[in-house]
Amino acid sequence: IGRHGAAKVLIQPASDGTGIIAGGPMRAVFEVMGVQNVLAKCFGSTNPYNVVRATLNALSAMNTPAEVAAKRGKSVAEIMGQ
Repeated sequence: IGRHGAAKVLIQPASDGTGIIAGGPMRAVFEVMGVQNVLAKCFGSTNPYNVVRATLNALSAMNTPAEVAAKRGKSVAEIMGQ
């Protein structure tokens, strides 16, 4: 979840072939960044500036599989289910 001002953005991964399911300013951010499969929802303010900033905040707050594995004390393969 990313926040900026009164805008809140929820971003979830989607299965392959889903595409970008997001509205307006969020869709533009994902297209520019090359994100292909994502589900996103905006809550609160729909001011485009706040939504874009909240989207960028949410993306920067995401953890890589390596970071999650280090926090849990497991290997990346265990986290990814391989």
